Amino acid sequence: MDEIPLSVLFTTLFILIAFSAFFSSSETAMMSLNRYRLKHLTKAKHPGAVRASALLDRPDRLIGLILLGNNFVNILASAVATVIGLRLYGEAGIAIATGILTLIILIFGEVTPKTLAALHPERIAYPSAFIYTPLLKIFYPLVWAISGMANGLIRALGVRSEGTAMQQLSRDELRTVLNEAGALISSSHQQMLLGILDLERATVEDIMVPRQDIVGLDLGEDWETIRTTIANTQHTRLPVYRDDVNNIVGILHLRNIAHLISTGELNRESLEKATREPYYVPEGTPLHSQLLSFQKEKRRIGLVVDEYGEVNGLVTLEDILEEIVGEFTTDAASAIADVHPQKDGTFLVSGSAALRDLNRAMHWKLPIKGPKTLNGLILEHLEAIPEPGTSLLIAGYPIEIMQTAENAVKMARIQPRLKDWDKRTKR
Repeated sequence: MDEIPLSVLFTTLFILIAFSAFFSSSETAMMSLNRYRLKHLTKAKHPGAVRASALLDRPDRLIGLILLGNNFVNILASAVATVIGLRLYGEAGIAIATGILTLIILIFGEVTPKTLAALHPERIAYPSAFIYTPLLKIFYPLVWAISGMANGLIRALGVRSEGTAMQQLSRDELRTVLNEAGALISSSHQQMLLGILDLERATVEDIMVPRQDIVGLDLGEDWETIRTTIANTQHTRLPVYRDDVNNIVGILHLRNIAHLISTGELNRESLEKATREPYYVPEGTPLHSQLLSFQKEKRRIGLVVDEYGEVNGLVTLEDILEEIVGEFTTDAASAIADVHPQKDGTFLVSGSAALRDLNRAMHWKLPIKGPKTLNGLILEHLEAIPEPGTSLLIAGYPIEIMQTAENAVKMARIQPRLKDWDKRTKR
């Protein structure tokens, strides 16, 4: 090499450092690619994504190829730098060249290109895929041998290398992805997607109308009372029973008796004939399963029963949809008829109010594991029927008992936590 001009050696060294930067940056870029975005672009036939996806199907071979090229150029650069050092400074030039080259490769061949690749992986990975695809074919035998020995060592250590490139997201991980999406997904769509994920955590008891609040038609009552209920109800589907809600006759769609009302032919017999057989839902059924059951059975309303066949409540398709899209109202306080705002910032809440409805409409965080209503939560906490004026603290919420009757809390005053109040006032 004594005959090679120094200008040629410096040019060669510069080119080798550039190659080192390419191999380092492309390695980081390939491994930093968002696998789900890559999968999407691959389905869209993006040329760079298609090649990058094919290379990442066998990451061991890709890494073997990159490291093969990177180590080759780094060792060759070290040899060229040694020759330059000897030519310029003699024996002392070896140490000088080693120190300077180490610093140069560290800055320009490793840290800087890898940092840029981590910040903009697609800009580097996709063009690099066009280079690595033919290189892998050319050096396939060597890369295959290197990968085989590396995989053999990995297996000897008891580590499996198959099936780890594209792991599935759990529900909680997917929730984190949605929360971190930011402006990529509108807040309304984000809440809907999160609502769908929450369906697996809730059961029909969490959203059902309690048995005592079911609005229906009792065939055991006088006919004028039945006619008044039909005329004044806000529901289009009503359960029809005789004397007791457990003695269900069927489900009545008011549309089916509209012509009977207009012609004056509506009576007990024709009303009963217009009903459809009841649809029962076992307690504990997850909401996502019940949603599919409603779709399969072509139903919109079901009666929730316990293990003894007793009717505990009523659940509708609209109730489940509200878990996804939210309440069909704009005022959070009026979303629940049992909530009455006070001038001092507190809320008078009926004991029969559902905890999930309170949390959703008022943006509170009352515990929902266990009792489903405010009355049940208070009784579980105190383990006794409280007297009016009794105060307690549940999950950071000061609660004062205002009225009790029939062994239950009828009305309570709730003072929202300060951060919850701030959240509501900002909306």
